[in-house]
Amino acid sequence: MKALIFDIDGTLWDCRAISAKGYNAAFAEMGKTDLVVTPEYLATLFGRTGPAIAEIVFADYPAEERLERFHRCVWHEERFLAEDPCQVDFPGVRETLRALKGKYRLFLVSNCDCGYPELMMEKLGLQDVFEGHMCHGDTGLPKGDTILALMARFGLTDAVYIGDTQGDLEASRKAGIPFVFCRYGFGHPESWDAVIDSFDQLPQVLQTL
Repeated sequence: MKALIFDIDGTLWDCRAISAKGYNAAFAEMGKTDLVVTPEYLATLFGRTGPAIAEIVFADYPAEERLERFHRCVWHEERFLAEDPCQVDFPGVRETLRALKGKYRLFLVSNCDCGYPELMMEKLGLQDVFEGHMCHGDTGLPKGDTILALMARFGLTDAVYIGDTQGDLEASRKAGIPFVFCRYGFGHPESWDAVIDSFDQLPQVLQTL
């Protein structure tokens, strides 16, 4: 195995509390004072694409307005993330990723908008760790297809995906690569090829795949 492809939310960090502040600031700006999201509610949305989240959160708005309102939430979310120290990475993430870099090629694939992977890397000081990244904002494709696009771009033939949701499992299967489930994250996939209960278990688990 030569490449590791990582999900972000629920896998590398938990920024739900900061993200919720951004969403709620956007709701207030829209005059939607009756709508408030909690970190726990956001956990049920993470892993979906922007259009899918927009359809859920703004279901009572006309379809043509939903995505624009969602992007206003994202703008505020990224503003709060940029201003916050963001000490929200899961234990062992930074140290383990730096140890893995010497043995594997490291990448990111997420269902997020453009700019979010870069923001995460900057806040955690990991810009030099990842060789490349791709997201739904780049491709407009389901995550499995985005993984395949990243593998094609970087010439990857032997990879594994590390994530925490059923969607991550399905994306891995679509891409034809093994899936490592981060049980400490936000989701409950129906199956996996390997599982970790803390991020620092990853190097040992990879040896079994």
